[in-house]
Amino acid sequence: MSSMNLRLRAGEKIYLNGAVVRFDRKVSIEILNDVSFLLEGHVLQASDATTPLRQLYFVVQSALIGPANSTSISALIRDMLKRTVESFSNREVLYGLFEVSALLDRSRFFDCLRIIRSLYEIEADVFRAQEQGDFRAA
Repeated sequence: MSSMNLRLRAGEKIYLNGAVVRFDRKVSIEILNDVSFLLEGHVLQASDATTPLRQLYFVVQSALIGPANSTSISALIRDMLKRTVESFSNREVLYGLFEVSALLDRSRFFDCLRIIRSLYEIEADVFRAQEQGDFRAA
């Protein structure tokens, strides 16, 4: 892995291998090896997990933030992923979820979160179409 540079604002949190780190001033950090991290801006609160994809995101996020529990959470993620796949017929969403499944096999939780986030707008479009009675988009 090549190094990764992150710039954090004063008071911003980063979840780094299960530890929550907050800096008292603006800082740049360089990550030199493979590490599990999540920036505060990408953390989803439980109260915001209101759709199937956001609920899946929340559970995958839990595995990333608390790596000590990732093995026990993996079964829950797999079950939730299966139910989420069953709730969609949209090809783009299904393709993304199959990518997530492959990444889960390698414990690539950060990459899973990135893909799930990219599907939020499509999910919103699917729900809007369902509300309007246009089930072709679902």
